[in-house]
Amino acid sequence: MIEQTSLNPNPQKGALVLVVGPSGSGKDTLIGLARAQLAHDRRFIFPRRIITRVAHIDAEDHDTLTPEDFETARCAGHFSLHWGAHGLFYGLTKESLSPVMNGSTAIINVSRSVIADAESLDARVTVISVKCRPELLAQRIAKRGRESADDILLRLKREAPIHVTTARLIEIVNETDPHDVIEDVVEAIRTA
Repeated sequence: MIEQTSLNPNPQKGALVLVVGPSGSGKDTLIGLARAQLAHDRRFIFPRRIITRVAHIDAEDHDTLTPEDFETARCAGHFSLHWGAHGLFYGLTKESLSPVMNGSTAIINVSRSVIADAESLDARVTVISVKCRPELLAQRIAKRGRESADDILLRLKREAPIHVTTARLIEIVNETDPHDVIEDVVEAIRTA
């Protein structure tokens, strides 16, 4: 685990733990393991994302909106955070993140493109960057069977640096069994 510390401007509020990283790095797996470990501690919440994709049995459980309904909700100001990626739109409603204003810590899988937006919210922010070798990412994405080889190559080329201003940044290398790094992930969440 590599940690870079920045200022945490709002110690009295709750926290956002933003889990970022390329497809196939194991973000959802690590979030699921953390959820299991923290299930009996009400301070930690795992808000459901809204995605403009129908839910798959082998993927994250989420709420679904059509692109048109998503845009209507976005224009009406229903989202605290929203972004587009890979032809889809993702969002976290203000209601789903409201417990953070009362001291809870929300753990969410987001795009690195919303880190600055999250830093502008009235909460402490920790970014957990999950990393993995490109060849392993390609294998993991291919196993899901949802994308062609060309689509996988495009995903791997989109890797971009992470920029934080006030957030704490923690890097987790997840290349073996996710159980090998889950304690580091849970520690980052507990200290957010």
